[in-house]
Amino acid sequence: MLSLADIRDYISGLGIADQVYIGKLNNKKEHSIGVYHRKGNGPPVTALGGVAQSSYGIRRISLLVHWDKDVRSSERAAYALYEKLQNESSLVIGETPVNFLILQVPEPEDVGTDDNGVYEYVIWLDFVYQRK
Repeated sequence: MLSLADIRDYISGLGIADQVYIGKLNNKKEHSIGVYHRKGNGPPVTALGGVAQSSYGIRRISLLVHWDKDVRSSERAAYALYEKLQNESSLVIGETPVNFLILQVPEPEDVGTDDNGVYEYVIWLDFVYQRK
């Protein structure tokens, strides 16, 4: 299984943000990225014979780039993360090989500012990983 904590560690290792977190933080710090599970639709990946026969799984993720009050630096940070993900050529997260990293948006989506005027962007992606 590919856990949110493993994905958080991977995103943190990209060196974009000062803080990468999972779950809800009441006091989000500037220059941080949140890693969240994203709801999917459709059937689960199940081969004939059941889950034990399935060679891969899909983890749907939403990344929230919570940056600062400067729209230019916020946009740069979101695109820097997007481009690192887009240019990944080989990936193992924890001990789990990732076969595909599928970006589900054509670019980081501007979702405006939070209550404190901090600009935020969202990136949706799917990790297609090998089951053990």
